[in-house]
Amino acid sequence: MQIQTTEIEQEIRTFLTEKFLFGRSEMLSDDLPLLGNVIDSQGVIELIVFVQERFNIAVDDEEVTTDNFASLKSTVAFIEQKLRRKG
Repeated sequence: MQIQTTEIEQEIRTFLTEKFLFGRSEMLSDDLPLLGNVIDSQGVIELIVFVQERFNIAVDDEEVTTDNFASLKSTVAFIEQKLRRKG
């Protein structure tokens, strides 16, 4: 069964909101830069671990870039791309 974009987005949004924004979801827009606004370098690691476990994908070291994890929108796009290749 294919995971829909909205499901991926909701999973990531919920994780970031609960883990880093203390439930304040209004602070997280689709294009808000994550690094420095929502997460720090340790948060990037936590996000990647969550993504790998939740979506059963491997994130290679060279894929941990500001392009792939810059915002909620780019993170969702990255996950979709990985799932398409896998599936």
